[in-house]
Amino acid sequence: MLQTSRIALRARHDSDVPVLHTELYDDVVTRSRADTRPWRPLAADSPESPFVVGPGDDGVAFFSVVDRSSGELAGEALLWGIDAHQRRAHLGLALRPGFRGRGLAGDIVRLLCHYGFTVRGLHRLQVDTLADNLPMIKAATAAGFVLEGTLRRAAWVYGAFEDEVVLGLLASEWIDEPEPAGTAAGS
Repeated sequence: MLQTSRIALRARHDSDVPVLHTELYDDVVTRSRADTRPWRPLAADSPESPFVVGPGDDGVAFFSVVDRSSGELAGEALLWGIDAHQRRAHLGLALRPGFRGRGLAGDIVRLLCHYGFTVRGLHRLQVDTLADNLPMIKAATAAGFVLEGTLRRAAWVYGAFEDEVVLGLLASEWIDEPEPAGTAAGS
């Protein structure tokens, strides 16, 4: 388990899937902003739910985010598109509505960087997000990610084309800073 004083990243449990599906997938507008694939109705117990971890998901590292103060499931975090040859991956996260606006994304991004660079030995991590997703951009830049470009009107989002931004971070640029108060980044 990877953790800070506020959150922990752990393996996804089967009991997490219905909660994540209901609060993160069934919200059509929010899901349309978070995924390049078109939304379609899926039952929470469908094997096609994006929150189900199945065999053959070698290119993805799925985590559930847990709020350490309450023990509640706060959301999901993942490295996706993991390319072992090029030693790169994309980083993503989604928080349940009740956990947004608390600044947890910064902790999640730092832990995903720790996992990607230290545990997996990756060379590059990338964030692809909508240009108006200021919380994600803030969390990524605070962790050292650099804005590399804007993909103009590249994302079809709930009836309109939106700009996407690409941010990147190289292992050589990343600083694995210890958390204030001496809390370990991993256990």
